Amino acid sequence: MNDVRHLLASLVKAALMGDDRASLLWREEARQDHGRIAADPSTVAHLKIDGMWTLAVGDAEAPEFRAAEGQVEFGLPALCPFTLAEITDPGLDIDAAVERIRKSAATG
Repeated sequence: MNDVRHLLASLVKAALMGDDRASLLWREEARQDHGRIAADPSTVAHLKIDGMWTLAVGDAEAPEFRAAEGQVEFGLPALCPFTLAEITDPGLDIDAAVERIRKSAATG
């Protein structure tokens, strides 16, 4: 799994987790992925963000995570709520990204 897909999946998992501790662990995973991406954004410049989003949502909604999820209902948007430029930006705020996903999932 590439870093963008893993980052997006970690953000979705953090947004869906009902337990604050679990959400914090997924946020830390996202920070690590983002650090690698921001260090060399050219390695992911060829990726299609909406395709990565679709795969990441599938990863995050895997059956083994469903019991722990509880913040928002399933129904995440079909298109990624982030641009590739936002994902590769060194200033990406992971906590704000999680909240954006929560809001987009809650409103569709």
